[in-house]
Amino acid sequence: MIDAPDETAAWQRHRTRPPRALPGRPVMHISVTEESIAKASSLFWGQMLAMKLIPVEMPESRSARRRCIGPGHAMGSCALSGVWNGRIEVRLSQGLALEATSAMLMQPPEHVLEGDMLDATKEIANMIAGTLKSALPRPCAMSVPSAQIESEDFCVLPRTEDSVTVIFTHQAGELMVRVWESPTGERTADHTRATACGIRFELQAEPAIEALAPAF
Repeated sequence: MIDAPDETAAWQRHRTRPPRALPGRPVMHISVTEESIAKASSLFWGQMLAMKLIPVEMPESRSARRRCIGPGHAMGSCALSGVWNGRIEVRLSQGLALEATSAMLMQPPEHVLEGDMLDATKEIANMIAGTLKSALPRPCAMSVPSAQIESEDFCVLPRTEDSVTVIFTHQAGELMVRVWESPTGERTADHTRATACGIRFELQAEPAIEALAPAF
């Protein structure tokens, strides 16, 4: 784990700025902030895995704020629909996904399979999304989590008119947590596909982090 000098104080200096809307585009109107994302992530990683991830303070220059996570990273997500429609994603670099899965399974990293990493990524997405869901307007249904290994880079700005992303670092790699709102009146792609197939999202209770253990 990283020994970081007072990263909390550094994070508190990075205050949320209201996003600027582009012409014809709505501003994200939810109460999820960088601070609430950092808190939800810290609760999971600290209490469940005893791992300390440090939120990255982004530079002031907008052109320098774009961050990427490399190919081979694990992406897990939960779609939400109801009063609020959108998606909550987690993206773990390969090294961090491996270490997190090893900690969950209590097995050496060399025994971890790709399927194990995907299961772990689903669990991480479910826990963090369930915590953040409490900040969203209700009623709001959350889908069961999905996960996959991404073959390409993923690059993002920390805040746009319809999303907010926080990047975390750990000695094993990086984590991105992204809350993305779909346009008003539209459903997420997962919701559209599920509805077309006659499937309804499962309405999940918000997980209590201190009471849950990884479901493996």
